[in-house]
Amino acid sequence: MDRANTVRNRAQRYGTTDSKQVKTTMYRSKTCGELRISNAGEQVTLAGWVQRSRKMGGMTFIDLRDRYGITQLVFNEEQDAALCAQANKLGREYVLQVKGTVSERYAKNDKMPTGDIEILVSELNVLNASLTPPFTIEEHTDGGDDLRMKYRYLDIRRENVRANLELRHKFCIAVRNFLDSKGFLEIETPVLIGSTPEGARDFIVPSRMNPGQFYALPQSPQTLKQLLMVAGIDRYFQIAKCFRDEDLRADRQPEFTQIDCEMSFVTQDDIISTFEEMAKYLFKEVRGYDLGEQPFLRLSWHEAMRRFGSDKPDMRFGMEFVELMDVLKGSGSFGVFNDAAYIGGICAEGCAHYTRKQLDQLTDFVKSPQIGAKGLVYARVGEDGSVKSSVDKFYTPEVLSQLRDTMQAKPGDLILILSGADAMKTRKQLCELRLEMGQRLGLRDKNKFSLLWVVDFPMFEWSEEEGRLLAMHHPFTAPRPQDIPMLDTDPASVLADAYDMVCNGVEVGGGSIRIHDAELQAKIFKVLGFTPERAQEQFGFLMNAFKYGAPPHGGLAYGLDRWVSLFAGLDSIRDCIAFPKNNSGRDVMLDAPSAVDPKQLDELKISLAADNE
Repeated sequence: MDRANTVRNRAQRYGTTDSKQVKTTMYRSKTCGELRISNAGEQVTLAGWVQRSRKMGGMTFIDLRDRYGITQLVFNEEQDAALCAQANKLGREYVLQVKGTVSERYAKNDKMPTGDIEILVSELNVLNASLTPPFTIEEHTDGGDDLRMKYRYLDIRRENVRANLELRHKFCIAVRNFLDSKGFLEIETPVLIGSTPEGARDFIVPSRMNPGQFYALPQSPQTLKQLLMVAGIDRYFQIAKCFRDEDLRADRQPEFTQIDCEMSFVTQDDIISTFEEMAKYLFKEVRGYDLGEQPFLRLSWHEAMRRFGSDKPDMRFGMEFVELMDVLKGSGSFGVFNDAAYIGGICAEGCAHYTRKQLDQLTDFVKSPQIGAKGLVYARVGEDGSVKSSVDKFYTPEVLSQLRDTMQAKPGDLILILSGADAMKTRKQLCELRLEMGQRLGLRDKNKFSLLWVVDFPMFEWSEEEGRLLAMHHPFTAPRPQDIPMLDTDPASVLADAYDMVCNGVEVGGGSIRIHDAELQAKIFKVLGFTPERAQEQFGFLMNAFKYGAPPHGGLAYGLDRWVSLFAGLDSIRDCIAFPKNNSGRDVMLDAPSAVDPKQLDELKISLAADNE
């Protein structure tokens, strides 16, 4: 069947075509966003929702809205008093069908694509009445977050929310087009799998047919995509739903979406090259932003932590850390610095004019419970190069001049210094101060994008709570080949063949070369404290598969929600998800999670523990 027949059949069956303009024979002949002055004189049928209405003398004007835009309707009391009276009874969000003539608008509105025309209505049908909505369906609504989430189906009618979902759709189409062009196959993996509690907490699902046993919802399709590599599917991807029962924040949801990818017969450079190309394609295709031809910067994890105190540094601005131990420790009588394990500073260009009130605000910021610093030391560089500091009395002018030179501070700059007994913790506090200053100085422009790779992560991290090493990423990450011998002698020093892509201080994707050898995988489990029996019980299916000719392989998963929120300039991923959960993990619209009928629990052979409180 040729394309023309396919389109005709689709139109006959569904009342639509595959064009961007919606055509139907029943409810509407045009959308509320497509009419222009060139359509003047045409007879049209529109359908949509009442955005607002205005009565001016004998005239009534109604803005009719659908997904595609807004068109002004006109009712004239002198021409049809009954029709005008009917229009005057309409409330916000009533669903209408109107027929009329496209006419050139007398008072044009250049802020609307349809602002040159209006519809002189000859027929009005109310398809459905509406209660008064609990908030205004406008970009700058009067509804708070909780209210809008409770009535999310109304919130999505707002143009800016709908635009985020349209952007998400366009992004997914671009992802599929790019990966298809590179030979990737889109393959679905199960949602009901076995529990692997080594990562974040699982959501578990009881099995009625297997009492006392449970499925888990996947935190990612990690082991399944590795099995696809064993199966010979050398390029796989999936836009996959993933589930993690963890504490929430702006960039996390209990269920989220990954662009999950895996490749066989590849090195780290092969994967980085492929997905760097993909990122550039997505920016250009979806965002209209050219990242240029140069490869992305690569920083080792240790370098990123040393220079920025973060493994996801925001590179839109400088303000790099300068270590000041040699300058300030032991060179004066300030005990806080003399007892510190780390002293570091950042230089805020042109901020020497900061008032005492502004500096007190910064001090309160770093001392807040979220940051946890003990205090903040500052130094202003005057126009003559002199240095005035909050710890002047503890240091000679020569030491303060050395501080200025070490920081490479210029006249008019402000030096901000933190110290502490824990170097890693203090660097993280200084990172938060750097980001705060970047925000205050307007250096974190949402329309500017800076991407990099962070590589050479530690393979393991020590858990005080569990008293053992944990995998920093996951236990299937391969160590760097040159570090494998250290698994027996110094596993804490082993670096992983892993990599994260970072955009504007947000980790948008991460991955690694995977272990494909059963003996090496068993050794990693041993380092992680697994007994051979436990390793076989939880991951025997994977290690056994490796014995049947597993190819070298690796992959990466992009966070779809994070990508779309960055492209849309949003502060939270919730606003690019159709039906998100709140910060407590609740769906306030569906009132979930909720209690279930005791009969369901009986069928599952589950009893709830009594509340001891």
